[in-house]
Amino acid sequence: MKMGEKGKTVRLGIIGLGGRGRGQTETLIQMPDVEVVAVCDVYEDRVKLGQELIMKHRGIMPAGETDFRKVIARDDVDAVCVFTSWETHVDICVQAMYAGKRAAMEVGGATSVDECWKLVRAKEETGIECMMLENCCYGKEEMTILNMVNQGVFGTLVHCQGGYQHDLRDEIGNGDINRHYRQRHFLNRNAELYPTHELGPIAQYLKINRGNRMVSLCAMSSKAAGLHEWLTENRADTPLANAQVNQGDIVTTLIKCANGETIVLTHDCTLPRPYSRGGRVQGTKGIWMEDNRSIYIEGRTQADPTHWTHVWEKDTAYMEEYKHPLWKAYEEFGLRGGHGGMDYLVLRGFIESVQKNECPPIDTYDTASWMVITALSEQSAAMGGMPVPIPDFTEGRWLQKRTEFATGEYALN
Repeated sequence: MKMGEKGKTVRLGIIGLGGRGRGQTETLIQMPDVEVVAVCDVYEDRVKLGQELIMKHRGIMPAGETDFRKVIARDDVDAVCVFTSWETHVDICVQAMYAGKRAAMEVGGATSVDECWKLVRAKEETGIECMMLENCCYGKEEMTILNMVNQGVFGTLVHCQGGYQHDLRDEIGNGDINRHYRQRHFLNRNAELYPTHELGPIAQYLKINRGNRMVSLCAMSSKAAGLHEWLTENRADTPLANAQVNQGDIVTTLIKCANGETIVLTHDCTLPRPYSRGGRVQGTKGIWMEDNRSIYIEGRTQADPTHWTHVWEKDTAYMEEYKHPLWKAYEEFGLRGGHGGMDYLVLRGFIESVQKNECPPIDTYDTASWMVITALSEQSAAMGGMPVPIPDFTEGRWLQKRTEFATGEYALN
């Protein structure tokens, strides 16, 4: 389907109407072939805000519920989008799949390995997919790098890095006021809590679950000082000022892949810093670094006669030359939605997979494989960085050419 064309109407149930849920809903209802028939949240005021949002933009009042089970039981719901707290994503999606509804969930890590297997088993028993809405897979830079990888610009890939490096002390520290779930995870857990922004794009570069897989990881955590000091200074009149913070300020996770590549993930959310996803792609012909927007391609990057060593060049020309075809079409169509436009693309990828009754661009095996990194890093960090195995959720199917891949312009494979 050409970008912007109207397809078969998809009737959605929206579950979770916090800030992210409302923002994603606003993007979805810009699509003329999407109808939101029901909205749900455990907080009644958020349900009302969701209903008002739909009424304002579409002139239709959707059903409002505080129990997600009533949404997935509706005959007029084709699929659900889940924007709830991290620890509730899998349970809601699994119940939706067994109720015959396609599911999409916002990003977040798993609380256990077992819940990832529950998601995979639901897919295999029902034939219904669950897609993680990892918008960074559709970022302009990430898709450009994917295009360069696929064209062999970096040669044989050897190593990738990425991070969720985002000063979130205000959001975490005020989570109890704003009803934000992130706070309880930082107080009680110690893990790579948010791996998929960086791992999703890297998984595309390294063909994870499609001829390659992640086999083991080691995780180490620094001490927890940043959030504690912020709470002491900014929430001094509350019990949080003396609360124990378990989440280390910097969590570093090293992953080994079946084909020999290594991946380093960095979680860094409780110290002052500018935002960065810390991308790095390195192969036998060159290297790209996100933070300084620099690149070096052997045989192409011009040498500096004043230096005897290799020198960086800016990636600007490469980003234009290798711009992904999807982004070329998108810029002609007109960017919309949040996060520079990539929210629209990932949501559209899900909607069109529902319309075509095809495998989504990020499938259930991908969703489980990326989410499980949180639970496994928690185990490894608790044991001082001991290596732990990463399950093969495809149960060997990654070795062969799988046939259920997504097709069309939103496919990432």
